[in-house]
Amino acid sequence: MAITSAIANSFKQEVLVEAHNLTNGADSIKLALFTSSATMGAGTTAYGTGQESSGTNYSAGGNALTNVTPALSGTVAVVDFADLTFGTATVTARGCLIYNSTNSNKAIAAIDFGGDKTSTAGDFTVVFPSATATGAIIRLA
Repeated sequence: MAITSAIANSFKQEVLVEAHNLTNGADSIKLALFTSSATMGAGTTAYGTGQESSGTNYSAGGNALTNVTPALSGTVAVVDFADLTFGTATVTARGCLIYNSTNSNKAIAAIDFGGDKTSTAGDFTVVFPSATATGAIIRLA
């Protein structure tokens, strides 16, 4: 089992039929944490609780992402999010799933952290890269 960083194939098609509005506040975009037992990647179509991380101050379904700002970086469409912190959390995660909870929990992107990340009664923070054509977490060229 593995998590592979990828934009969900279903998301690419759904964007063309207006299934997602990533403008801040239009749809609720969330991030959920998953263990190393999870299998996620380009073929993931929706959020589910199987192999989701659990722990103190982390709830199933994760938390909403804020500062969702679609933009252009040259000719590449990019999305930026504010870093997300699960405060005073005791949790271990291998990766995460970004998904649209407004629209049937449809998957947007699976992210592999490259190894288990753990916090013990501390902040577990997911840091997003800058919204550039080569760095943004979500890029459509």
